[in-house]
Amino acid sequence: MFEDTRTLALAAFLLALFLLRKFLEFRRAAASVDNLPGFRTLFSGRFIWFPYRVTGISPGLQSEVNLYRKFKDFDDAGGWDIIAEVSAFPKSEVTLYLADPAVCKDVLGARSRFPKPMGPYKVLLAFGPNLVASEGEEWKRQRKLVAPAFGEKNNRLVWDETVRIMYDLFDNVWGPRDTVVVDNITDLTVPITLLVIGVAGFGRRITWNEDAVAPPGHDMTFKDALNVVSRNLFLQVLFPHWVLRWGTPGMRRFHTAYRELGAYMREMIAARRGTDDAAKEERHDLFSSLLDANEGLVDGPGGEKLTDEGLMGNVFIFMVAGDAHTLAYAFILLALYPDEQEKLYQAIKATLHDGHTPGYEEFSSFAYSMAVFNETLRLFPPVITIPKQSAEHTSFTTTNAAGARRTIPVPRGTFVTVHTPALHSNPKYWAPDPEAFRPARFLEAYPRDAFLPFSGGPRGCIGRGFSETESIAVLTLVVSRYRVEVKHEPRFAGETFEQRKARLLKSKLSVTLFPERAPLVFKRR
Repeated sequence: MFEDTRTLALAAFLLALFLLRKFLEFRRAAASVDNLPGFRTLFSGRFIWFPYRVTGISPGLQSEVNLYRKFKDFDDAGGWDIIAEVSAFPKSEVTLYLADPAVCKDVLGARSRFPKPMGPYKVLLAFGPNLVASEGEEWKRQRKLVAPAFGEKNNRLVWDETVRIMYDLFDNVWGPRDTVVVDNITDLTVPITLLVIGVAGFGRRITWNEDAVAPPGHDMTFKDALNVVSRNLFLQVLFPHWVLRWGTPGMRRFHTAYRELGAYMREMIAARRGTDDAAKEERHDLFSSLLDANEGLVDGPGGEKLTDEGLMGNVFIFMVAGDAHTLAYAFILLALYPDEQEKLYQAIKATLHDGHTPGYEEFSSFAYSMAVFNETLRLFPPVITIPKQSAEHTSFTTTNAAGARRTIPVPRGTFVTVHTPALHSNPKYWAPDPEAFRPARFLEAYPRDAFLPFSGGPRGCIGRGFSETESIAVLTLVVSRYRVEVKHEPRFAGETFEQRKARLLKSKLSVTLFPERAPLVFKRR
């Protein structure tokens, strides 16, 4: 009995000593950034096993709650444009969240001072190394090999093929119907983006009806495999393959989709390698450039090569980084705000008054389409956090809502994250009413440093032109022919506008942000 008491006393003493040490470490971590207000939690927001918001436990800033809160967490912390998250486990550490445009510009522009921490990007290595999930010299090498894939010739190809794909939709899928019901808008936007990526990305021209059934030798269509993988990619990080293969139905479906997507990519690579040289010379798609890099042709014969794994990895990144979900949000917002939709229609009509097919050379004429696209990206940025880490001791100077200034020490190793939804809704830069859908703000001078949907600096999104070109073509062509409305559902008959808006824009986060379910109706004009 006496021995048991001594053992319990020793265990209690060791536990108390451990907790005291953790408490002192926690206090030192908070003091290292001058006790900047923000979150004080048990776990970091990067703790992937608990991505939820629970006061004192986790800030949940790697989940969709980050989108809904926008600038509110910064308001709650005294209106400062930078807030601190201090966490205790597994070790005490600090993350600074940024909604200060000047500081964000400095951080994103100084690649060597604020490199990417590779941990959050492991999820993107599912099929091999790639431009997004690389840093340092490896990033420079990847960028050199991949950059030729994104030029003006490819943008023109994107425009022409998007127009062809949309006309195929109008003529052969929607046909003469005056009303087209889409039970979930992503059922429309995901196929559009995949068809565009298929031809402008990989030289694989597919019709709307062609990808409806899995081809021989496959258990899933290309579209379904990519959709399942991109929405559930976190499973690849959390569980080994054998668990996914034999786990829950959702895990098994992901495992099948992952296997199928890999098979499709290998087939595309093999098919394109078998193409004759004359046909290759005529192509300006991304895949041709990647294959040139894989074969050492970027700097002429004998140049540096992109490995087979790097080829697969970059092919995958280009596929999951499509703008299907931005288009989905844009159509939802236009349906919710018919007055804004009418402004867009009138602007399009002014250019297409004679009903001609728009050409790439008219891209700049569709300024209101671009404004709608940008306003959608402001409200629903595809990536809600841009993580960095300080490689040296430095400091940030920021302000609060009252105009007070504060200098924050930033010790080496501090995690520094651009909080995109907060930056995009910071009232100092987006007033009045920063949460309103008002595309016209992008027709005026706007705070460019407070708008980072494609990140910024040397690591800004290399596919920005591809995304903008496709999206403007889709928005312009659809709205020129159809009025977009919210589908009437009797069970929601009594909801208010705000309730309808919240329902349609309810989102989930995987590799990028996407709307859960939004049924819309397209009515011929």
